[in-house]
Amino acid sequence: MINILYEDNHLLVVEKPVNIPIQEDESKDIDLLTLCKEDLKKRYDKPGNVYLGLVHRLDRPVGGVVVFAKTSKAASRLSEQVRTHQFKKIYHAVICNGHFKESGTLVDYLVKDEKRNMVKVSNEKDSKAKKAILHYHILKQKNDLSYVEIELETGRSHQIRVQFASRNAPLWADQRYNPNAKEHSQIALWATSLTFFHPVSKEEITIVSKPPKEFPWTILEEV
Repeated sequence: MINILYEDNHLLVVEKPVNIPIQEDESKDIDLLTLCKEDLKKRYDKPGNVYLGLVHRLDRPVGGVVVFAKTSKAASRLSEQVRTHQFKKIYHAVICNGHFKESGTLVDYLVKDEKRNMVKVSNEKDSKAKKAILHYHILKQKNDLSYVEIELETGRSHQIRVQFASRNAPLWADQRYNPNAKEHSQIALWATSLTFFHPVSKEEITIVSKPPKEFPWTILEEV
């Protein structure tokens, strides 16, 4: 069952479940884009193929807000907003460092190894590197964990995960970038809200999705 957060004739905004790819990949596992197309086809009794435009992405293990375009015009206008950094993306994460500076801006140059699907921090002179910027604020700290709110200025692959991990603050249960992550545990990274302009009405819209009420997310309630 797909949790629909917002829908009209131009947009479909849903809550992405964890561990489902956003579009078909090498695993051939069922993906969110296909699930949403099938749902639209069934609910509206649509013949033939259903159009649904992919506007932005979330890593497979990450859950939260995702917006799809129901028309090609909406897809084009939303994609332009993404390209010009008009999408405001807020994430929540739990990092394994209970003494991280309260707030700040992280700036790095990241390089992706496509074969290994891994990202590393490089430097400004690296021709393959892309600049990555995020702003963060610690909401709560408990023992060796910090609950963080993050606003992405750029949307690089694995950006949040790599930028914090490179500062000795890997995300809880991040199987790729946290060497102490337990096998099969769930990464604590959630796309909490998305703010953008409606592609037709131009109205500013904010869609919110809360992380699950389970550890380690519950440290915010416990403190």
